Amino acid sequence: MRVAVIGAGLGGLSAAAHLTADGHDVVVYERAPGPGGVASCEHVEGFRLDLGPTVLTLPEVIGETFGVLGTDLDDAISLTRLDPIYRAVFADGTQFHVRAGAEAMREEVRRFAGTEAADEYSGFADWIGELYQLQMPEFVDAQWDGLGDVFARRRAMLRLFRLGGFRRFDAAVAARLSDERLRRVFGFQSMYVGVAPQRALAMYAMITYLDTVAGVWAVEGGARAIAESLARVLAGRGVRFHYDTPVAKVFRSSGGEIGGVELDGGERVRADAVVVNADIATAYRSLLDVRMPLRLRRRRYSPSCIVWSAGVRGETGAEVAGHNVHFGEAWEESFRALEAGNRMSDPSTLVSVPSHADPTAAPAGSTSLFVLEPVPNLGGRVDWATTRDRVAEELRLRAAGWGYPAEVVVERTVDPLDWRAMGLVRGTPFSLAHVLGQTGPFRPGNTDGRVPGLAFTGAGTVPGVGVPMVMLSGRLAAARIADYATETRTVRW
Repeated sequence: MRVAVIGAGLGGLSAAAHLTADGHDVVVYERAPGPGGVASCEHVEGFRLDLGPTVLTLPEVIGETFGVLGTDLDDAISLTRLDPIYRAVFADGTQFHVRAGAEAMREEVRRFAGTEAADEYSGFADWIGELYQLQMPEFVDAQWDGLGDVFARRRAMLRLFRLGGFRRFDAAVAARLSDERLRRVFGFQSMYVGVAPQRALAMYAMITYLDTVAGVWAVEGGARAIAESLARVLAGRGVRFHYDTPVAKVFRSSGGEIGGVELDGGERVRADAVVVNADIATAYRSLLDVRMPLRLRRRRYSPSCIVWSAGVRGETGAEVAGHNVHFGEAWEESFRALEAGNRMSDPSTLVSVPSHADPTAAPAGSTSLFVLEPVPNLGGRVDWATTRDRVAEELRLRAAGWGYPAEVVVERTVDPLDWRAMGLVRGTPFSLAHVLGQTGPFRPGNTDGRVPGLAFTGAGTVPGVGVPMVMLSGRLAAARIADYATETRTVRW
């Protein structure tokens, strides 16, 4: 079966890998000059300026994707496990390091907050581990076809309920950790799926497990290197890539099945099936001839972010980690401001240092910085056309005030308007917020029964947001196409 993949982001590349491994003839169309999608970066004057994701978890998912093509992960990319995983810096100047390994983490908690807090942390770590072990096979790495699947997984649902997965995230964390500072360290991760800790469900504490127990990794070359390496391996297996080639629409045969794709210039290319790796709402508006599903018309999008990425002269102090979270003092008030469509009143800020674990990211004696502040998406009240430069300057001054090198050589800024220009609805790279009504069976599905032979991959469909989740979505999309191919062969026979 010939399959056209629209988009060479990590989801599209993952789908292409699994489809190729299944023996399908795959061709990839990408409107950008190269692969990666949101996992982007620029190389300027010896610096790598990361503009997309910098926090990588679950490298085994990436390894599986390369593995189906017969390539070992170690031969494809170079990974370094971070320790410490994070450095947390609080408004009063105190610092806490999230360490790799259970014993090191417990000792750090004991040093920071005492023996009782260390005991609490051990119980907390067990709890988030249980959540992960339950949810990964039952709810995350799984296909969803509707509410019938909820009933089929009723025992897992009951166990999730008993674990407190349907409580509020912040309340569940507070019930297990007494120290307010530790609650922030182990509770901010819900923002990765677009929901404040006060609004998120406790089931998303599994992200805290990935972030603080399973571990965080740095990739030599950044997240973009994963895409570039995977594209090279795929090309070696015969997959054809067409860059700088936007697709105008997906067309269908007279019987309603996929017929192929029509390129921007009007050329029609035949395909038996199509995988769409694009913002799912954008796909319905621009590529498909069917009405957008109701669940997409009544949707809630995540907040966005502004990123200031810079190459600076000088090196960081020994206390700086690869990822550093600088917490503001006004915790709950800041989230309320964000929900109201305003910038955080006292923002917490992520400062990643790509050159910390990857010396290729900056020249000797210099540093690459990635400074991120959560901000409202384009449905909010911020006029980014007039405030972008001022906010970028605030981020630069904030980083300098925290002691990071301040002599800027090169810099880039990405704001919600830039995210929208990449095709991301509401200008957010975090896509649809993972509220209950947009999770699992309630999230936009990766197929549409009205368009046989079509599958979706990316952050807007199942399982959701993040590098490993998007790559899982590619495998799930490929499985849908494999099922369709089997059904088609059966009907023809």
